[in-house]
Order: sequence, then C-alpha cells, then structure tokens
Amino acid sequence: MPRQQGQIAAAAALALAVGLLWPGAAAAHASEGGFVLLLPTDAYIAGGVASVLATVVLIALIPEGLARRLFRPLDLGRAGRARGQALTSTLSALLLLWAIVQGFVGSQDPVKNPLPLLVWTGFWLFLVAGCGVLGDLWRWLSPFRASWALVRRAGLRPLLRYPACWGYWPALLSYLAFAGVLMVHIAPTDPDRLAWMVLGYWGFTLLGSVLFGARWLVRAEGLGVLLHLYAQLAPLRRRGGRWRLGWPGWDLEGRPRPPASLAIFILMALALGSFDGLNETFRWFSWIGMNPLEFTGRSAVVGPNLTGLILAGPLLVALYAASIQAGLILIEADGFAASFCALAPAILPIAFGYHVAHYLPSALVEGQYFWNMVARTLGLNEVTVTTGFFNRQASVRTIWLCQAAAVVLGHVLAIVMSHVAALRLHGGHGRAALSQAPLALFMIFYTLFGLWLLASPRGA
Repeated sequence: MPRQQGQIAAAAALALAVGLLWPGAAAAHASEGGFVLLLPTDAYIAGGVASVLATVVLIALIPEGLARRLFRPLDLGRAGRARGQALTSTLSALLLLWAIVQGFVGSQDPVKNPLPLLVWTGFWLFLVAGCGVLGDLWRWLSPFRASWALVRRAGLRPLLRYPACWGYWPALLSYLAFAGVLMVHIAPTDPDRLAWMVLGYWGFTLLGSVLFGARWLVRAEGLGVLLHLYAQLAPLRRRGGRWRLGWPGWDLEGRPRPPASLAIFILMALALGSFDGLNETFRWFSWIGMNPLEFTGRSAVVGPNLTGLILAGPLLVALYAASIQAGLILIEADGFAASFCALAPAILPIAFGYHVAHYLPSALVEGQYFWNMVARTLGLNEVTVTTGFFNRQASVRTIWLCQAAAVVLGHVLAIVMSHVAALRLHGGHGRAALSQAPLALFMIFYTLFGLWLLASPRGA
C-alpha cells in the first residue's frame, strides 16, 4: 500500500508539472514578435521537442561506460600562471566610474549615454553570453575586485568572518534586486537613475567586502556568482593548473555537489529568465487584464510584474522538486536533498540557452548603438542603426532558427548532464535512467514552453 501511494503521489506530481507547463495557443497579433509568427513555427517547435525527446531515448540506450566517460575532458597541457587580472579589473573599474559620471552629466537618451549601453548591452547581453562560451571573463573584468584590492592595499583586513550558514543566500537576494530593476522598475534605462542604482550596488558590494573579505565577492555578489556558473559551461577551462577541453559543462560535472543555496540560485536563474520572456507576451497581458496594443508604459504593470517575479522562482523550484521526488519514488530510493542539489547544475545549460535566445534580437539592435558609443569615444566611424532584418522572411527565419537552436541544445546538454549526475547518485544505468524519467519529462515540456515564448507575439 505505501508503494502504491508513493506511485500515485509521483503521478500526481508529474500531472501537476505537465498541467502548469503546457502552454496554450498564442493569439497572433501584430507586434515585433509577429514577424516570427509568419514562419511555420509549429513545425520548428515540434522538431525541437522531438530532438530533446530523442536525446532522452538515446541516453537510456547508450552503454553505461560510455555515459560515464562523456564529460571526461581532453588534457591540452600545462597552463601558465594567470597574470594581468589586477590591471584589467582596474581598467574596468575606471571605465564604470566614467560611465556613472556620464549617467549624471551626459545625454539622458539611453541609446546615446554610455552607462545604459555599458550595463544593459555590454554587460547583460554580451558579457553574460561571452562567459558561457569563453569562460570566466568576469574574473578579469569585475570592477568590484579592483575596489576590494584597493581596500586591501590600504591595509584594511576583513572585520568579520563570513557565516557559513549564509551560503549563497545573499547572492540570491542581490540577483533578485537586479532582476527587479530589469523587469519591474519603471525606467531601468534612464541614465541618471541607473547611475544611482549602479553606485548603490557597487557600494553595497564594497561594504560587504570590507566586512567579510574576498569571500563576499564569491558568495554574496549575485551577478558574479551567475557569471561564474555560466563560465563553467565553457568547453575550454583551466583546471588543476592545466588547460582542458571537453563537452560544454564538463567542468560542472567534475565538481562537488553544490549546497542547497547555490542549487536554488541556479533554479532561480532559469525561473527569472523565463519570466523575463513571459512578461512581454500577449498571453501575459491577457492574464493581467491589459490590452498590449494600448500599452501605457511600465508603470502600469509594476504590480503584476512584481507579483510574477516573486512567484516564478518558488513555482519552478516546486516543479523541479516534484520531478526529483517522483524519480526517487520510481526507484524506491531516499536522498531527496542530495539529488536536489546534485542535479541542479544540469539546469544551467537551459538557463543560459534561453538567455542567449531571448536576447538575440535585442543584441542585434542594441549592439549597433553600443558600437556607435564606442566609435564616438574612440573617434571611429559610426554605423547607421537598422532593424531591417526584422522585415525580411529570410533573416527572420535565420534569427528564429538560431534562437531555437540555443534553447534545444541547452535542453539536450541538460539531459545528458543530469543523466551522468544520476549515475553517480544511483550507481546502475537502469536505476539512473528510471530516476530521470520525471525530470526528463519536465525538461521536454520546458523546451516546449521556451520555444513557445520565443514565438509568441510581444506587446512591450
């Protein structure tokens, strides 16, 4: 009887996950997203989901030994000592200080002022994507490291010991604050307001470093934690004093199980990224009772967006936890906490893939403004900003396929990483595959959800 009750509970949890993640049909309205809807996106979405499903089947069939060797990197030789980080961090700090000053005294046009372009385009669009492909660029470019080094050079030592029980919770809080500015604040690109917010974040980070030392930068600075996690997806990594090359994410697979606070941080990165796409869709506007074609500004949706931002994380964590527990019930095993934490890093490729896909159209446009800002500063030739590639079917098709590829590849990699982690948790290939069935189903429907978000018309 207990076994039957457990199986019923597992089935109920899976039904809940499917019901909440299954998207309805998108209403086709004229908007920027409408260009994408001119394409046969249903076929592309079906193909993307099918490829993820095929990956699940393949993982279940490949030999156990091969599965265990998938993320063993190739040793490329000894890596020399990393030099120059102090210089690059200092230059980054000086650049940010200059941009903050420009935020106060320069043009208040967000596409001409360096600060919004540096923060929302240079950092959030390009640097985040660069870390996932090239490695931990933030270690070289973080202005906060330079300010902490200046404090140390002045002879100050940490005043307090960072409490172990805090884990990565402060990083999660600071990342939530950043997400609130991105998705809820009425004017996140206004240069003067942004200057105060950047100064506040920098000051808070510096204060934490003065109190707790460099550990604050590693555990409590949310943007740094996010970029460091994405950097571990890069194929080429420096590990153990040597350069190693492997499948994306191999560095995550070789690390100890993350603590619960970091596992939840990873899940929140996916949840907030997904909500960042959802809150722009016609479907979201219909849920909150607003006509997207008569959108009056961000101030009109502060309340609903804040509510969605607060609820998105716990909802995703609950669905993920239900999938993990359902898998353990299927193999009649315990160890929920260990499985929850050990499998969480496999969510990172999904979060990163969606970040790249969601912001690709913005990067194509904002990147032109960013180049013009650099060109004006250095006396180079500017380009004529164009959005003409959104008006041609061939270019829109290419953009959509690149977005879909980022989402699908992220999910495929996540499934493979999750299976390898399950092998370490449960030993045998069969038990690992069975334990992953609910989580794989969760990922398949999340693939569908992500592709639907990309294809949905947008009202803001």
